[in-house]
Amino acid sequence: MTTAIPTATTTRPPTVPPVSAARTLATAARVLRQLRHDPRSIALMILVPCVMLFLLRYVFDGSPRTFDSIGASLLGIFPLITMFLVTSIATLRERTSGTLERLLAMPLGKADLIAGYALAFGLLAVVQSALATGLAVRFLGLDIAGSPWPLLLIALLDALLGTALGLSVSAFAASEFQAVQFMPAVIFPQLLLCGLFTPRPAMQPVLEAVSDVLPMSYAVDGMNQVLRHPDLTGDFVRDTLIVAGCVLLVLALGAATLRRRTA
Repeated sequence: MTTAIPTATTTRPPTVPPVSAARTLATAARVLRQLRHDPRSIALMILVPCVMLFLLRYVFDGSPRTFDSIGASLLGIFPLITMFLVTSIATLRERTSGTLERLLAMPLGKADLIAGYALAFGLLAVVQSALATGLAVRFLGLDIAGSPWPLLLIALLDALLGTALGLSVSAFAASEFQAVQFMPAVIFPQLLLCGLFTPRPAMQPVLEAVSDVLPMSYAVDGMNQVLRHPDLTGDFVRDTLIVAGCVLLVLALGAATLRRRTA
């Protein structure tokens, strides 16, 4: 007589959806609660671009047309730089403190985590971009041919791009000092090649080709379209879509580099 030997059955954990609105919102709320207790970071994100634009306006007090020519471009560049710095350092703190490790041990997908961070910093980017744009156009006399709303859109996309770059770069830094060191490697080449100092077609052909694949180049081009044209142009739409696509691409890269262990 043979006795049937029961076979052990293994139960798989329930499948976690790759993206959940509830988990993303919970992550964003947690990040915002933490930032609320860090007024210096909030001041850096929101006030520094406004202060820089204010100083720039009066540096060129005797030549307001010079401020008009570069002020629109810097309206997008300043938010990108500040959001890059704050996001990379804030995310790195969570990596090195073990917070990210504990979060990833929970049923929280990488996409939820990245989307939550992007949403939290994106809300601050909205405030930052609105204040900087309003200050430049309404109070500092930035003379643009088009509406300030497209200018605000590009400034917001630049701030989101800085957020996305900061999230991605934090995966490769072991300390806050290293996170800051990534700025010359990631931001400065784009700043030099974006067309702020000289038109990109006037550059050496190799450098012009490099500038064609850098997102800041299209952000500056989009700002210049608003500066010179009263209506939205096809070039502006193209530049806006490219910057938005770069934001999504860099966020996807940030999710791919997110590891389930502390750095």
